[in-house]
Amino acid sequence: MIKSILIANRGEIAIRIAKTATKMGILVYCIQTNREANALYLDFADEIITLEENPNGSIFLNAEELIRLAKEHQIEAIHPGYGFLSESPYLASRCKDEGVLFIGPSEKAIYTMGNKGMARNIAQKSGIPVLAGSTTNITNFYDAKAWVEQIGYPVIMKAVAGGGGKGMRIVRSADELELMYKLVTNEAKSAFNDDSLLIEKYIESPKHIEIQVLADQHGNAIHLFERECSIQRKHQKLMEEAPSVAVSDDLRNKMGEMALYLCRKINYHTLGTVEFLLDKDNRFYFLEMNTRVQVEHPITEAITGIDLIEQQIKTAVGEKLELRQGDIQRKGWAIELRINAEDVQADFSPNPGIIDRMEFPECSFLRVDTGFENGKLIPPSYDSMITKLIITGENRQEAIEHALAVIENTVIKGVKTTIPFFKLVLNHPDFINGSYNTSFISEKLGKPFFQEQDEEKAAAIMALQAYLNEKQKIESNLTHKEDSAWAAKMRNKLF
Repeated sequence: MIKSILIANRGEIAIRIAKTATKMGILVYCIQTNREANALYLDFADEIITLEENPNGSIFLNAEELIRLAKEHQIEAIHPGYGFLSESPYLASRCKDEGVLFIGPSEKAIYTMGNKGMARNIAQKSGIPVLAGSTTNITNFYDAKAWVEQIGYPVIMKAVAGGGGKGMRIVRSADELELMYKLVTNEAKSAFNDDSLLIEKYIESPKHIEIQVLADQHGNAIHLFERECSIQRKHQKLMEEAPSVAVSDDLRNKMGEMALYLCRKINYHTLGTVEFLLDKDNRFYFLEMNTRVQVEHPITEAITGIDLIEQQIKTAVGEKLELRQGDIQRKGWAIELRINAEDVQADFSPNPGIIDRMEFPECSFLRVDTGFENGKLIPPSYDSMITKLIITGENRQEAIEHALAVIENTVIKGVKTTIPFFKLVLNHPDFINGSYNTSFISEKLGKPFFQEQDEEKAAAIMALQAYLNEKQKIESNLTHKEDSAWAAKMRNKLF
């Protein structure tokens, strides 16, 4: 087992990794930057490396600088958490060259699965269902047009190097094609420095189901059931639950077997997630594979009792899996709410600032993963996530009831948050009965925030009263002016 680890990330995921590494007896190094000089995650480090960050970039995106720091401080391993570097084959390759352990899969697996076109072709050759789509990378509009005409509308265009919901556009008619092509290629070039595309048939309103996999370097692989991630905005996940109400035991087994077959096909090891789309007829199709720990991994931990970060570190070091598929038992239900510093009424725009007050209820069914506390700054230069609330119950109904109780008793002041959005979702009948899908936000929510039953009526009454007060004030002023004019006129007559 390694003796030291550099966490090449910040916020709640840095704390999450540090807690498990400390439990395993591993010395934890964290990076202090001038952007977050008093960040909470630094409290969980055994050693702190202080750096003056370049204003034009981030140390957490600089593979060479991270490797230099690891070597300078004689740190044995780098854990990138999630985010850009966690899926960088370059970082994995350079770590291997320099004798630093990369906590993640091989650079070949990252590269292969990170390219959406290559991943799709491997899945198809492995007998995993895929949607009709292009078989080569598309690098010009004429090829894009030809593929779309062959596949048929609607289609979805994806940047082959994309991730995190970026570089994706749905095209429903020929009139939109050229504009959407330009939008996708520009975004892909800017975000990933690669404007090549993949085009697939688009399924209207599917469910987004992902299978958590874990594999070692000795050919052993298991899955830890599924997570449902269909509450999305612009292809970005906002909340998740495990398991999925839409997945039967038979379907779960089939999807799990497909995910493990893909792992063996590419000699995959450590944590990974194989993602599928599930249509209204319960037919599933390969979407992509994420070669890292996911933001939503805690709900899998909640229903299995397995520390995924611990398993990730052990398999990266080269240890054999001690767990077998039959050992994995599912218990209860779990929901994760991503509380972001965002103004939901302003199209979920970021709302950075200082947290004046943050309180969570104390209860046995709540786990709080956060990178902040009272008085801490949510900086504009990083993502807007404040905390993840992981809520459990014996069954789905109880988990929803617990989630409502938690969200009602969570207080965050100083910045606007997505709490009103989650109140709306958790009270919505389509979420409660499990019939929601990826179009839920766009098609089912008239407004992105929750209002109490009488709140709208009360607001209307208050607005009416304010109007009447203002009207009376104006009329009073006019009367006063008229009275004054009459009095002046009478004075002129009398005197």
